[in-house]
Amino acid sequence: MPRLDCDRALAFAKNMFAAAGVPSTEADRVARSLVDANLCGHDSHGIIRVVQYIKAIDAGILKPGAPFVVLSETPSAIAADGGWNLGQVQAYRLLEKLVAKASISGVAAGSLKHCGHIGRLGEYAEEAARHKMAFLATVNNHGFGRAVAPPGGKVGRISTNPICLGAPTSDNPVVLDIGTSVCAEGKVRVNYNKKIPVPDGWLLDSEGKPTTDPGVLYHDPKGTILPLGGQQSYKGFGLGLLMDMFAGGLSGAQCSTPGVESKSANAVFFLVINPGKFAGIDHFLHETTNLAANVVDCPKAAGATGDIILPGQLEIAEKIRRTKSGLNLDEGTWSQLKDLAAKYKVSLPEFSPN
Repeated sequence: MPRLDCDRALAFAKNMFAAAGVPSTEADRVARSLVDANLCGHDSHGIIRVVQYIKAIDAGILKPGAPFVVLSETPSAIAADGGWNLGQVQAYRLLEKLVAKASISGVAAGSLKHCGHIGRLGEYAEEAARHKMAFLATVNNHGFGRAVAPPGGKVGRISTNPICLGAPTSDNPVVLDIGTSVCAEGKVRVNYNKKIPVPDGWLLDSEGKPTTDPGVLYHDPKGTILPLGGQQSYKGFGLGLLMDMFAGGLSGAQCSTPGVESKSANAVFFLVINPGKFAGIDHFLHETTNLAANVVDCPKAAGATGDIILPGQLEIAEKIRRTKSGLNLDEGTWSQLKDLAAKYKVSLPEFSPN
């Protein structure tokens, strides 16, 4: 399996998007987002998605260069249409507007429809934290990709609908970025590309029976991903259900709906909070920093191994490690990238074998 230097991986991804007709600044935005996901350990949202995005461009589903169109706006809210541009491009445009609004009003919420897949939600929480803002976000799959069945069901009814919450501290932000399913669909796709089984407790086959075969998500009759907490978890499914309603209902897109064609798309809901307009940024940072330190300093139970960590710390540590070691690609993903590079006459990056 190849191991890519991070800078070469970034240049390769950017060149691939440029060759597919993506404007330079937009290609750079998306490539950086995907490589950053790899660096943070989330290969499911990394350059494995280059193939998915470019195939959607080829099919005319995604439209690079499309403008960000404001549909309605108030001092603290905005609803926008992404025109089917690449998701990271439009999501950052939305976040920029919300940070500006929250700096004045204290709270700003925004939604986005007709938008490509926006990648790892945690990166937007990290960006908000750089402005000393708190953040909440969710997306659905714009109506399609109903991979999660309700407890007791055997057919998918909602998508994996992640939820992300972030809070700045005086050090690194605390960022919780989780799917409301047991795992993200992209993690199943990684195993599918590697031709290896998924862990027990991730998937059900088309009859609602446990399976470790990732192919059940990609071949008929389709199986499902379990909700967060397992097959009988109304908590996990309930969270996913409400996030679906927020993303679809507030954006003007669809909630998960039967018969919607597959798209590389998200409907988006972002909420940005400026602590400076509440009890003050100094108080907020003092309290979040102290609480984070108190959690990390918790005495460990007998037999516990490893450090006590905060949400987001694993990503920080992995980013440091992978920046030095490079990115490992599985053979399935690498083969797809090579085929696409040949089609667009893009030179493959130099790599080291694992």
